[in-house]
Amino acid sequence: MLEINKIYNEDCLIGLKKLDSDVIDLTVTSPPYDDLRKYNGYSFDFDAISYELFRVTKPGGVLVWVVGDKTKNGSETGTSFKQALQFMKLGFKLHDTMIFEKANPIPQNHNRYEQCFEYMFVFSKGKPNTFNPIKVPTKNAGKVFNWGDRKTVMDDNQCRRDRTTDLYTVKPEKIHNNIFTYSVGGGKLGHPAVFPEQLARDHIISWSNPGDLVLDPFIGSGTTAKASIELGRSYIGFEISKEYCNIAEERLKGTKKV
Repeated sequence: MLEINKIYNEDCLIGLKKLDSDVIDLTVTSPPYDDLRKYNGYSFDFDAISYELFRVTKPGGVLVWVVGDKTKNGSETGTSFKQALQFMKLGFKLHDTMIFEKANPIPQNHNRYEQCFEYMFVFSKGKPNTFNPIKVPTKNAGKVFNWGDRKTVMDDNQCRRDRTTDLYTVKPEKIHNNIFTYSVGGGKLGHPAVFPEQLARDHIISWSNPGDLVLDPFIGSGTTAKASIELGRSYIGFEISKEYCNIAEERLKGTKKV
C-alpha cells in the first residue's frame, strides 16, 4: 500500500497497480478527455485505468467521473457515454448522472446551442456507504398547509407533518437537485483545466466522511487534495506531469483542515 497524503509523479496506471484492492472510499477526478487540451503531450489507457479504479474502490465506495465530449466532424464523440458504459460493464452502478453547469462557459460559435456543461457521473461499487446531501433553502420555508393544498408547494417537497392537526410545514432546507453550477477557473494556476474547488468540496462532502481516503488519479493542480485536507479526509493523487506536480505541491503548502 502506498503512503497516503501524497501526490505521486507517475502514470496513474502504474500507481493504481501499487494500491491494495478495496481501499479507496471516494475517487473524484476529471480525465484529460478527447484531447481537447494538449495535456503536456500525455495520454491515458482508459480501459486499463477503469479496471484498476474498480479494483481499488471499497464495496460501497464511490467514483465521481467528470467528463464531456469533443465535437468532431460535426458530431459529439460520445466519449462520456462510452466510458460510463465501460464502468458499468466492470461492475459499477451508475448511481447518479449529475450535471456540472458552467456559469461562465467559453463561447464556441457552433451551429448549435452553446455547450455549457459536463457530466459528473457518480458510480458506486454496490450501494453507497455514505450520502451527506448538499442542501439549499426552500422557497416556502415555514409555510403551513393542508395536504390537499400540496400542489402549491410541490417544488418544496421536504415537509414536516403534524399528526395531531394533519397540517404540513415546509422545512427550511431541501436536498439540492443534481445540476450544480460552478464558475470555470481556466488555467490561472498554470494548468489547462483547473477543477472548481467547490465542485471537489461538494462531492467530497456528499460521498465521504472525515478520515476517509480520497483518490484523484489525474490530480493536476491538486484541487482534490486541497479540498480533502480542508475537509479532514486523507488523499492519494497521481500526476504524470512533473510540472503539474510542482504546481500542486506548492499549492498545498500551508493547507489546513477548516
